[in-house]
Amino acid sequence: MKYLSFAAACLLMAGCNPGKQAGNTAGIDLANLDTTALPGTDFYQFACGGWMKNHPLTGEYSRFGSFDELRENNQAQVRQLIEQLASGTHAQGSVAQKIGDLYGLAMDSVTLNEVGATPLEEETERIGNLASKKEIYPMIASLAQEGISSYFNFFVSADDKNSSMNIVHFYQGELGIGQRDYYLENDARTTAIREAYRKYIVRMFALAGFDNPSYGTKAMQSVMNIETALAKAARTQAQLRDTYANYNKKSLEEWKREIPTFEWDAFFTATGLKAVNELNIGQPEAIQEVAKLIDTLPLSDHIAYLQWNLINAAAPYLNDEMAAANFDFYGKTLSGKTQMRPRWKRAISAVQGALGEAVGQLYVEQYFPAAAKARMSQLVGNLQTALGERIQALAWMGDSTKVKAKEKLATFHVKIGYPDKWKDYTTLAVNKADSYWANLCRASKHHYDEMIAKAGKPVDKDEWFMTPQTVNAYYNPTTNEICFPAGILQPPFFDMHADDAFNYGAIGVVIGHEMTHGFDDQGRQYDPEGNLKDWWTPKDAKNFDERADKMVAFFDSIVVAPGTHANGRFTLGENIADHGGLKVAYQAYRNATAAAPLPVKEGFTPDQRFFIAYAGLWAGNIRSEEIGRLTKMDPHSLGKWRVDGALPHIDAWYEAFHIQPGDPMYLPENERVSIW
Repeated sequence: MKYLSFAAACLLMAGCNPGKQAGNTAGIDLANLDTTALPGTDFYQFACGGWMKNHPLTGEYSRFGSFDELRENNQAQVRQLIEQLASGTHAQGSVAQKIGDLYGLAMDSVTLNEVGATPLEEETERIGNLASKKEIYPMIASLAQEGISSYFNFFVSADDKNSSMNIVHFYQGELGIGQRDYYLENDARTTAIREAYRKYIVRMFALAGFDNPSYGTKAMQSVMNIETALAKAARTQAQLRDTYANYNKKSLEEWKREIPTFEWDAFFTATGLKAVNELNIGQPEAIQEVAKLIDTLPLSDHIAYLQWNLINAAAPYLNDEMAAANFDFYGKTLSGKTQMRPRWKRAISAVQGALGEAVGQLYVEQYFPAAAKARMSQLVGNLQTALGERIQALAWMGDSTKVKAKEKLATFHVKIGYPDKWKDYTTLAVNKADSYWANLCRASKHHYDEMIAKAGKPVDKDEWFMTPQTVNAYYNPTTNEICFPAGILQPPFFDMHADDAFNYGAIGVVIGHEMTHGFDDQGRQYDPEGNLKDWWTPKDAKNFDERADKMVAFFDSIVVAPGTHANGRFTLGENIADHGGLKVAYQAYRNATAAAPLPVKEGFTPDQRFFIAYAGLWAGNIRSEEIGRLTKMDPHSLGKWRVDGALPHIDAWYEAFHIQPGDPMYLPENERVSIW
């Protein structure tokens, strides 16, 4: 899936009645601009400099931008809903009782501090009592049911080459620091992070009740040995973008022969999965390394590693001291934050993780008007039309591929606002007599059971992968769907009083972005039915790759911080989507206003307002630590470069702002990327 965070309005009239556009506002807040900056020198500063000056970073954030501002508003709305439930009395077993009681448990700092790490004692002891290496495999499965990942990830989702059916997948595991490069690179910053992580592990074992200091030190060494080995075997972020390389479906019997020391039967018995006949292993070398490590390292190393994964996962939900230690490493050291989120924000996040759609149903009833779906659907249709026109006009693509591309576009499954059918939380018990952590583990088990029940069954294409209150959107290739939850369809990012120039530049580009994901370097490899299948002629595929490689080279050349370059291959999909989103939305905007061109407003032409609106989506401030972290881990380019890296490839931007040769952002036409 491709995810793009964005904000938009719920009342999308753009393009519906162009004859009335002239009476609408420009939509631009002039205070957000820095008119001392030249558009051709630094458009990001020109369009966003005022916003950045007026929104300095607080200690809670390592990055704060326009989208975070929307999330803050959204979170305040959700808080009101949840706290109303928490303050009332509800029937045991009702959704209201579950939401209210779980929030109450999260907010009860007195009890959390009194019990400390006690909720982990039984589990850490159970891990400590492992008597043989064969028992490691059921323990991996057991922890996964509580939401605790370790050596590798496994899940149930669509078969990429038979997208109507669900199968079991294995994927390389998550790492404690978060990304393989932190274990393998040796620059001063990375080395310091590794050393801080070592100290963090030792400290957390002590806080978890392991009184012998030598145990924590030894456990840390075991954890670092295992995680470093897993990092070496892991594929890079760029390599993980190779969809065909990540598809390695074989029968279970074949995998048993290929990786014979892996205790397949013991593992699958513990997962609750029945009759697993075939399995896709995304990165076989990673699973081979897991089997090798379990086979060769002492049992005590694996016990320490599994205990660590439990402790680290639970730390934010235990007492203040453990939560603070967790923040010290992940918040301060990795991201540069200086202040933990307030407890109510952390509590709301946990409740939404456990009972997301239940909260979403309340959210939609309160904040999402029924008319919004229809208006959003109309705007999506306008963007689809524009993308179809652009596909038809492509000089580099042959007719046969165009036919199939337009077929895929026409069959997009569009989801707006909220699902037609809500999730059922009847079997999830929230009990105030149990610890907060125990309740969260039950919630994880509930979601796990939902997931494994899908194995071997048809894919439900109406299922949502985000809750309605989420400030985000996505494209999913195996269902060929674009989804826009209700949470993003509200002010301040869409102004119902603004004209089409502003709204197409903001929400229009975002919709176009998600559509273009269906045709980026990964999405283009899936057919209209969502199957991983080559539907391109060799010539057209070569033409696409040449254009994509040109974009990779351009972003590779960007210096995001002293000594640090952007990763053009890793961010390619998102950069293509930004590029396509801009071109498609601009064409849709011109279509919508062709009969009644818009006037100059606030001193800016309609085309200028389109691009200012787009840039405003990415206004934000960011810490140097977060620049380094996101460059390693985030497939999106940094906000500044989603503007200053994207716009130099858009011809209409040059015309709108009269960008000339000699301007620092000017690119000769033959150096500009043109794909969709």
